[in-house]
Amino acid sequence: MIVEHSSSLFPAAGFAGALLLCGSLATAAGVELPVPNVTIYPGDMIGDTLLVDRTFQLKPGEDLPVYKQRDGLIGKVARRTLPSGRPIPLNSVREADLIRQGKPVTIIFQAGGLTISGQAIALTGGRVGDVLSLRNIDSGAVIKGIVQADVTVRVSGQ
Repeated sequence: MIVEHSSSLFPAAGFAGALLLCGSLATAAGVELPVPNVTIYPGDMIGDTLLVDRTFQLKPGEDLPVYKQRDGLIGKVARRTLPSGRPIPLNSVREADLIRQGKPVTIIFQAGGLTISGQAIALTGGRVGDVLSLRNIDSGAVIKGIVQADVTVRVSGQ
């Protein structure tokens, strides 16, 4: 259970009074969590300027599956809408695509000592190790390849 540290949640008695009224929260500990300062939508990249730290009260021993550090969020992409002011669940972000859909990419074919390179348009986006569909710019043929760490796509003879 998360209780935001704010007297507006318990206007009559204030937050301290609420802790006295709720015995189970009396030993709650404050923890700083990064939260969006504006709503972040699916596909948006998370930058440092989109985050603020906010204090939340947790029950002793309670551990939530949310990001506790900004470092783990910067440069990632939202999988779903991240509402402003709410903790960010671990499963709601992903790594950014290395290759973006609709963008040109270098394709490489290697067989023995022969290496052939060319250009293609990514029909899907992906990260290192993902299999992508691509359209060869020269022939128009749709091919598949595996994204490499050097931002190329390795294709094989099919």
